[in-house]
Amino acid sequence: MTKNDAHWALCVAPMIDVTDRHCRFFHRLLAPNARLYTEMISTAAIEHGDRARLLDFDVAEHPVALQLGCSDPKRLAAAARIAEQWGYDEVNLNCGCPSARVLEGHFGAILMHRPQLVADCLKAMQDAVTIPVTVKHRLGLDENDSYGFVRDFVGTLYDEGVRVFVVHARNAVLGGLSPKQNREIPPLRYEAAAALIKDFPEAQFILNGGIQTAVEVSEHLKEFSGAMIGRAAWHTPRVLSQMHAVLWPAVPLLDDEQVFDNIRAYCVEQLKQGVGLRRLLQPLLGWAHGMRGARQWRRFLTDHRVVAREEIAVLDEAWEQLHRQKALS
Repeated sequence: MTKNDAHWALCVAPMIDVTDRHCRFFHRLLAPNARLYTEMISTAAIEHGDRARLLDFDVAEHPVALQLGCSDPKRLAAAARIAEQWGYDEVNLNCGCPSARVLEGHFGAILMHRPQLVADCLKAMQDAVTIPVTVKHRLGLDENDSYGFVRDFVGTLYDEGVRVFVVHARNAVLGGLSPKQNREIPPLRYEAAAALIKDFPEAQFILNGGIQTAVEVSEHLKEFSGAMIGRAAWHTPRVLSQMHAVLWPAVPLLDDEQVFDNIRAYCVEQLKQGVGLRRLLQPLLGWAHGMRGARQWRRFLTDHRVVAREEIAVLDEAWEQLHRQKALS
């Protein structure tokens, strides 16, 4: 490998209400070298909320990055210090989320309208910590698909020393589209993202948006320093192992039984600590995708009457049912 020797070769995107610590633990079992990202967490939540609940993670999750949402340099610097003290390997600033809630807080994708403020935020974070400070952004906003817009945005940050950019290769539409629609309707423009590599050859660009297969990852890594996988990791998590096998063929991967044994032991410990079973099972719903019995697996693990039992036997029963279905194939 060349460019994909970098620490960002395979990343799992920050996804609100998805990539919590339980999801990340599961993804780590599937892809031992992938870089994992937290959900976006606002600096206000870190300042005033339950930090342990928000920031704790399992040591197995390394390398793991904390993504922050804010537009205030001082508050971001303080949150970055906490991230480093907590043991995170990277802190990332969100400049791509188009949700109404985020926009009301004056951060996320709307920050692309204010590149100098973003640069000030990232500089303050860089000055506060020794771990990498990175940014995730879109190619443009609303109907503005001018390459010059994103080139100038990246250039302003580059001048402040930012060297790692996660580029979602779509525009963000700030009015009229839901977050889900913003992941589907604005067209993917991989060629515009690739143009940034030529203009800023000393930077690393990680491509995000629409990447579904190991073949696609291999193709993109001929140009980009990394690939970030979003909904594919959520809906079809096995694809992470397929991608990992292509990037690091010499690294052994766990088989299904080993993954199950590890996630089962993890769930047992989390249940003892009072974590709800539904939250623990949520990352596993897509694990059986493409297998005989996948629909039954998902239906069983989302049945509120079953999950209400709050016992590990639920996962055991689902696993046994899946094995019986596989035996019939």
